Amino acid sequence: MRRPGLFLLVLSIPALLAADRKESALRLTKDDVGKLPAGWKAEHTGKGEGSVWKVVADDTAPSKSGYALAQTAEGPGPFFNLCVAQDTSFKDVELRVAFKAVKGKLDQGGGLVWRLQDADNYYIARMNPLENNFRVYKVIAGKRHQLATKEDLKVPAGEWHTIKVKMKGDQIECFVDDAKHLEATDDAIGKEGKVGLWTKADAQTAFDGLKVNDLSK
Repeated sequence: MRRPGLFLLVLSIPALLAADRKESALRLTKDDVGKLPAGWKAEHTGKGEGSVWKVVADDTAPSKSGYALAQTAEGPGPFFNLCVAQDTSFKDVELRVAFKAVKGKLDQGGGLVWRLQDADNYYIARMNPLENNFRVYKVIAGKRHQLATKEDLKVPAGEWHTIKVKMKGDQIECFVDDAKHLEATDDAIGKEGKVGLWTKADAQTAFDGLKVNDLSK
Protein backbone atom coordinates (compact mmCIF):
# COMPACT_ATOMS: atom_id res chain seq x y z
CA MET A 1 0.00 0.00 0.00
CA ARG A 2 1.47 3.33 -1.02
CA ARG A 3 0.55 6.90 -0.35
CA PRO A 4 2.89 9.87 -0.73
CA GLY A 5 4.88 11.36 2.09
CA LEU A 6 5.99 8.59 4.47
CA PHE A 7 8.46 5.73 4.28
CA LEU A 8 7.48 3.02 6.74
CA LEU A 9 8.36 -0.56 7.56
CA VAL A 10 5.75 -2.16 9.79
CA LEU A 11 6.17 -5.90 10.39
CA SER A 12 7.74 -6.84 7.04
CA ILE A 13 5.76 -4.66 4.66
CA PRO A 14 7.31 -1.43 3.30
CA ALA A 15 4.86 1.33 2.52
CA LEU A 16 4.49 5.02 1.85
CA LEU A 17 1.61 6.13 4.02
CA ALA A 18 -0.27 9.19 5.26
CA ALA A 19 0.15 12.21 3.03
CA ASP A 20 -0.01 14.60 5.99
CA ARG A 21 2.93 12.95 7.75
CA LYS A 22 6.54 13.28 6.67
CA GLU A 23 8.40 11.08 9.14
CA SER A 24 8.64 7.31 9.22
CA ALA A 25 10.32 4.65 11.29
CA LEU A 26 11.71 1.15 10.72
CA ARG A 27 9.90 -1.34 12.95
CA LEU A 28 10.79 -5.00 13.31
CA THR A 29 9.14 -8.02 14.95
CA LYS A 30 9.94 -11.67 15.61
CA ASP A 31 8.45 -12.54 12.20
CA ASP A 32 11.46 -10.83 10.61
CA VAL A 33 14.17 -12.70 12.59
CA GLY A 34 16.83 -14.44 10.51
CA LYS A 35 16.04 -12.66 7.27
CA LEU A 36 15.81 -9.28 5.62
CA PRO A 37 12.54 -7.41 6.08
CA ALA A 38 10.44 -7.39 2.93
CA GLY A 39 11.29 -4.45 0.71
CA TRP A 40 14.96 -4.39 1.72
CA LYS A 41 17.84 -5.68 -0.38
CA ALA A 42 21.44 -6.50 0.49
CA GLU A 43 23.83 -4.98 -2.04
CA HIS A 44 27.53 -4.15 -2.07
CA THR A 45 30.20 -1.95 -3.56
CA GLY A 46 33.45 -3.64 -4.54
CA LYS A 47 34.57 -7.17 -5.25
CA GLY A 48 34.33 -10.02 -2.80
CA GLU A 49 31.84 -11.76 -0.56
CA GLY A 50 29.94 -10.25 2.33
CA SER A 51 26.93 -8.00 2.93
CA VAL A 52 24.81 -10.53 4.83
CA TRP A 53 22.03 -8.64 6.58
CA LYS A 54 19.32 -10.09 8.81
CA VAL A 55 17.05 -9.20 11.67
CA VAL A 56 18.45 -10.40 15.00
CA ALA A 57 17.06 -10.53 18.53
CA ASP A 58 18.55 -7.75 20.69
CA ASP A 59 17.01 -6.91 24.05
CA THR A 60 19.09 -3.72 24.22
CA ALA A 61 17.59 -2.18 21.05
CA PRO A 62 16.68 1.46 21.83
CA SER A 63 13.27 1.09 20.17
CA LYS A 64 12.35 -1.49 22.86
CA SER A 65 11.20 -3.83 20.08
CA GLY A 66 13.75 -6.48 21.07
CA TYR A 67 15.09 -6.67 17.50
CA ALA A 68 17.68 -5.00 15.27
CA LEU A 69 18.78 -5.19 11.63
CA ALA A 70 22.41 -6.35 11.51
CA GLN A 71 25.25 -6.83 9.05
CA THR A 72 26.71 -10.22 10.02
CA ALA A 73 29.42 -11.07 7.45
CA GLU A 74 33.19 -10.54 7.39
CA GLY A 75 33.93 -8.99 4.02
CA PRO A 76 37.35 -7.98 2.63
CA GLY A 77 38.96 -4.59 3.28
CA PRO A 78 37.75 -2.58 0.26
CA PHE A 79 34.24 -4.05 0.38
CA PHE A 80 31.19 -1.92 1.29
CA ASN A 81 28.13 -3.68 2.74
CA LEU A 82 24.84 -2.03 1.76
CA CYS A 83 21.27 -2.70 2.89
CA VAL A 84 18.88 -0.64 0.77
CA ALA A 85 15.19 0.18 1.25
CA GLN A 86 13.90 -0.49 -2.24
CA ASP A 87 10.63 1.42 -2.12
CA THR A 88 12.20 4.79 -1.29
CA SER A 89 13.04 7.90 -3.28
CA PHE A 90 14.22 11.08 -1.55
CA LYS A 91 16.31 14.11 -2.47
CA ASP A 92 16.08 16.58 0.41
CA VAL A 93 15.96 14.32 3.43
CA GLU A 94 16.77 13.84 7.10
CA LEU A 95 17.79 10.37 8.29
CA ARG A 96 18.41 9.12 11.81
CA VAL A 97 19.40 5.68 13.05
CA ALA A 98 20.74 4.04 16.19
CA PHE A 99 23.76 1.78 15.70
CA LYS A 100 25.88 -0.55 17.80
CA ALA A 101 29.31 -1.76 16.64
CA VAL A 102 29.37 -5.49 17.45
CA LYS A 103 32.52 -6.87 15.81
CA GLY A 104 35.26 -5.91 13.39
CA LYS A 105 39.04 -6.18 13.20
CA LEU A 106 39.51 -4.29 9.92
CA ASP A 107 36.59 -1.89 10.42
CA GLN A 108 33.85 -1.20 12.91
CA GLY A 109 30.61 0.73 13.04
CA GLY A 110 28.81 2.04 10.00
CA GLY A 111 26.13 4.50 9.08
CA LEU A 112 23.61 5.82 6.60
CA VAL A 113 23.41 6.10 2.82
CA TRP A 114 21.13 8.40 0.84
CA ARG A 115 20.51 9.64 -2.70
CA LEU A 116 21.58 6.15 -3.73
CA GLN A 117 21.34 5.75 -7.51
CA ASP A 118 22.85 2.28 -7.51
CA ALA A 119 25.48 0.31 -5.58
CA ASP A 120 28.26 2.49 -7.03
CA ASN A 121 26.78 5.99 -6.59
CA TYR A 122 25.54 7.42 -3.27
CA TYR A 123 26.39 9.47 -0.17
CA ILE A 124 27.54 7.95 3.16
CA ALA A 125 27.89 9.26 6.70
CA ARG A 126 29.54 6.74 8.98
CA MET A 127 31.12 6.43 12.44
CA ASN A 128 34.10 4.14 13.00
CA PRO A 129 34.79 3.34 16.69
CA LEU A 130 38.00 1.53 15.73
CA GLU A 131 39.48 4.68 14.14
CA ASN A 132 37.70 7.18 16.40
CA ASN A 133 36.46 9.20 13.45
CA PHE A 134 33.20 10.32 11.88
CA ARG A 135 33.16 10.98 8.14
CA VAL A 136 30.92 11.87 5.24
CA TYR A 137 31.72 10.63 1.75
CA LYS A 138 30.34 10.44 -1.74
CA VAL A 139 30.74 7.27 -3.78
CA ILE A 140 30.95 7.95 -7.51
CA ALA A 141 31.44 5.12 -10.00
CA GLY A 142 32.40 2.84 -7.11
CA LYS A 143 35.13 5.18 -5.80
CA ARG A 144 34.79 6.76 -2.35
CA HIS A 145 35.69 10.44 -1.92
CA GLN A 146 35.88 12.04 1.53
CA LEU A 147 33.94 15.28 1.97
CA ALA A 148 34.58 15.98 5.67
CA THR A 149 35.95 14.29 8.79
CA LYS A 150 35.87 14.64 12.56
CA GLU A 151 38.88 13.00 14.17
CA ASP A 152 39.39 11.92 17.79
CA LEU A 153 35.68 11.33 18.33
CA LYS A 154 35.30 8.41 20.72
CA VAL A 155 32.18 6.29 20.41
CA PRO A 156 32.76 2.96 22.21
CA ALA A 157 31.89 -0.28 20.48
CA GLY A 158 29.24 -2.43 22.09
CA GLU A 159 27.05 0.56 22.94
CA TRP A 160 24.13 2.16 21.13
CA HIS A 161 24.68 5.61 19.60
CA THR A 162 22.89 7.61 16.92
CA ILE A 163 23.82 9.08 13.55
CA LYS A 164 21.70 11.75 11.92
CA VAL A 165 22.11 13.28 8.46
CA LYS A 166 20.36 16.22 6.83
CA MET A 167 20.80 17.09 3.16
CA LYS A 168 18.93 19.89 1.44
CA GLY A 169 20.09 20.97 -1.99
CA ASP A 170 23.88 20.65 -1.87
CA GLN A 171 24.20 21.23 1.90
CA ILE A 172 25.02 18.30 4.19
CA GLU A 173 25.00 18.24 8.00
CA CYS A 174 25.97 15.17 10.04
CA PHE A 175 25.43 14.43 13.73
CA VAL A 176 26.49 11.82 16.29
CA ASP A 177 24.34 11.51 19.40
CA ASP A 178 22.55 14.73 18.33
CA ALA A 179 25.77 16.79 18.28
CA LYS A 180 26.69 18.26 14.89
CA HIS A 181 30.23 17.36 13.89
CA LEU A 182 30.33 17.67 10.09
CA GLU A 183 29.23 20.07 7.37
CA ALA A 184 29.88 19.70 3.65
CA THR A 185 28.76 21.10 0.33
CA ASP A 186 28.48 18.80 -2.67
CA ASP A 187 26.37 18.58 -5.83
CA ALA A 188 27.74 15.41 -7.40
CA ILE A 189 24.44 13.59 -6.87
CA GLY A 190 21.64 16.08 -7.35
CA LYS A 191 18.80 13.63 -7.91
CA GLU A 192 16.54 11.79 -5.51
CA GLY A 193 17.59 8.29 -4.59
CA LYS A 194 17.11 5.42 -2.20
CA VAL A 195 18.13 5.32 1.47
CA GLY A 196 19.73 2.56 3.49
CA LEU A 197 22.44 1.33 5.83
CA TRP A 198 26.17 0.79 5.35
CA THR A 199 29.19 -0.90 6.89
CA LYS A 200 32.66 -1.61 5.56
CA ALA A 201 34.64 -4.83 5.28
CA ASP A 202 34.17 -7.00 8.41
CA ALA A 203 32.24 -4.41 10.41
CA GLN A 204 29.38 -6.33 11.99
CA THR A 205 26.93 -3.74 13.24
CA ALA A 206 23.35 -3.65 14.51
CA PHE A 207 20.93 -0.87 13.51
CA ASP A 208 17.63 0.14 15.07
CA GLY A 209 14.94 2.78 14.77
CA LEU A 210 15.71 4.17 11.33
CA LYS A 211 13.67 7.33 10.79
CA VAL A 212 13.30 9.13 7.48
CA ASN A 213 11.96 12.67 7.18
CA ASP A 214 11.19 13.98 3.69
CA LEU A 215 12.35 17.63 3.79
CA SER A 216 10.76 18.42 0.44
CA LYS A 217 7.23 18.10 1.88
